[in-house]
Parts: sequence; structure tokens; C-alpha cells
Amino acid sequence: MRRLLLVHAHPDDETLATGGTIARYAADPGTSVTVVTCTLGEQGEIIPPELAQLGPDAADQLGGYRIGELAAACAALGVTDHRYLGGPGRWRDSGMALAGHGVRAALPDVLHPRAFAAPDARDAQVDALVAVLEEVAPHVVVTYGPDGGYGHPDHVRAHEITVAALERVSARLGPVRLCCTVVGRSTLDAGLAALRDAPGLPFRLPAPDELPSVPDEAVTVRVDVSGVRAARVAAMRAHATQIALWESGEHLALAMSNGVAQPLLEVEEFSVPGEGAGAGGTDLFTGIAP
Repeated sequence: MRRLLLVHAHPDDETLATGGTIARYAADPGTSVTVVTCTLGEQGEIIPPELAQLGPDAADQLGGYRIGELAAACAALGVTDHRYLGGPGRWRDSGMALAGHGVRAALPDVLHPRAFAAPDARDAQVDALVAVLEEVAPHVVVTYGPDGGYGHPDHVRAHEITVAALERVSARLGPVRLCCTVVGRSTLDAGLAALRDAPGLPFRLPAPDELPSVPDEAVTVRVDVSGVRAARVAAMRAHATQIALWESGEHLALAMSNGVAQPLLEVEEFSVPGEGAGAGGTDLFTGIAP
């Protein structure tokens, strides 16, 4: 049995960054998939107006609502082993600041006492993740890169605790491949090009470099997820507070609360520290597990 473990910061991250990978490997009877979510996403911006009162400045019930969204998304992707790091609500979504930082996210000036990115929470988070790693004993662990993809403090913290936890258990577990989610520049450009002429697109196209991407040579593994499109779309629809979808014929685009169009790509890409461009081929388990 090949074992894959994914560490994500908020509900919807598992779908947006790795939904196709999850669905593809979850459908393989020879592979087990475990998804760890670190917060309930309490600070997320809410798209449907009728749900606005769930937000942190009103009823502050968004985290509980998103538990249901995540459960539905996991069901759509075929996930049967999902866990909240430390239990549901142990750590809270830190939120992010954008003003003055361009399109990059940054740490807010004020953090909630239970914020996931709080400096004094790191050691307990590593302990909690070590416990999961020792139980699951994965061959491959997926999370974000050192910058969290676009700087979100919770994504950065997820990377930090994953690296630290893997270092602590490495002697007992043996080789574990760490794969960081990325989007190659040419992959993103091709996806956006297909949307530019889409009639009736309700979202605005991104400005240059507004969506995060990496140079193509930084991509180690490219996983073909074209065969699980329906599962990915169903999972995105489950996260209705966070993701807006638009379909017209062969065109499909998604957007977050900022209304910026993103293409639904047919590959999900990963960077593996210490491995060269394309070295992992099309399978996260190449050279690690049968």
C-alpha cells in the first residue's frame, strides 16, 4: 500500500491546490490518502451575500459552516481519512494582510490568540503533526513551498511544521518524499490563454504575475488530473462560500472573492526539494514506493 499524506492550511486548499491529485490517488486501491487540515478557515471572505452573516465580524460561525463544506468536498474527491490538526478548531485561521504588499499576502498586524501563525503555537503544531506522521507512515507528504505559494502566513506555517515534523520522524519512517505545490509559468499561461476568448466570462482576467507561478524548471512532478475533472468540480462546488465557478461549453473558470479568473488546469504540479526539473515524471511515488 502506497501512502500519501497532504497538509493543508484551510478548508478549500485541498481542492484548489491538490484536488485532482487527491481524487486520482484516492481512486487507486493500492494507495491510501490522508488529508490534514490545520484550521477551520474562520477568516475566509464569503462570496454568497446570503451567507455574509457567518463571517468573523458578524456571527463568527464560518468555521463551523466550512466543516460541512470540507466534508462534502472530501466525499467528492474520495477521501475517507481526513483529520483536523490537533482536532477541529484547535488553531484558528490567521487571516492575511494585502494592503501595501501588492498581490502577496502577509501576516496581519493583530493575531487572534489561537491563530495558526502565532509564534508560540509552532512547537505544539509540530507535535500534533508528528503524531499523525507516525500513525500514517506516509511515503509522500504534500504541502506548500517555503513561501506558502503566495505568502499566506498559514500556508507558510504549514510548510514550516511539515518540514520540522518530517525531520523529527525521519529516522523512524525512512525516506519520505516532500512535494510542494506549485504552478509552472507555462502551464498557467496556457490555461489563461484558453480563457481570454471565452465569451461571457464573468470574472476579470488577472494582471501579469497576479496569480502565483514558478519557472518551469522548478517543477519536478506533473500529475495528469484530466480524468478526475468531475470530482474536482464537485469538490469546488462544495466550497461555495469560497469558490465561484463558471462553465460555458468547453470553458470552465473559477474565482475567489476577488473575482480574478483562474483556469481549471489539467495537471497539478509539484516541486521536490533536492530533485531536478522533471525528475519525478508524472507520479508522486516515483522511486519511493511501488
